[in-house]
Amino acid sequence: MEVERIILGIDPGTNLMGYGVLKVVGQRAEAVALGVIDLHKMGDGYLKLGHIYERVSGIIQSYLPDEMAIEAPFFGKNVQSMLKLGRAQGVAIAAAIQHDVPIHEYAPMKIKMALTGTGGASKEQVAGMLQRILKLDAEQMKQHFDATDALAAAYCHFMQSSRPQSQVSYRSWKDYVNKNKDKVKGD
Repeated sequence: MEVERIILGIDPGTNLMGYGVLKVVGQRAEAVALGVIDLHKMGDGYLKLGHIYERVSGIIQSYLPDEMAIEAPFFGKNVQSMLKLGRAQGVAIAAAIQHDVPIHEYAPMKIKMALTGTGGASKEQVAGMLQRILKLDAEQMKQHFDATDALAAAYCHFMQSSRPQSQVSYRSWKDYVNKNKDKVKGD
């Protein structure tokens, strides 16, 4: 019997926060939902954070995800924007923690690479690839790119978690060297 799991993807934002829900059965993935939390009309930054917490909690209660994949903030030039984005991401993470949902964070470049094969792919390319892979119809794709970016985070996690894991783990470089003497050349 194949195990079913639900992965919630989040693309953090302070004006639009994307979410996507992926249902995985064995090695097959299917989009269940995608959308955005629109925060444009909320002026107060702290009220936005409260709304993000409430909405992400509601999405978690509706879809009961087994895991959450969240896009890591990228490092931009505007420190204030990074701070706001980090707060939004933190609140989404807090909602997942409150509901005992394990969290996995992926860099935007890793998500793009997992879906398109290139870390420099555009949002349009990512959305197009998702549409082909998950066989989404045009109506489902009329969402904001924030929603497809969130679904891409969930799909990236599906791909990463579906790979066989190495049986060997390392605690440090020294541990790696000790366990791989045949691969490491000495001075």
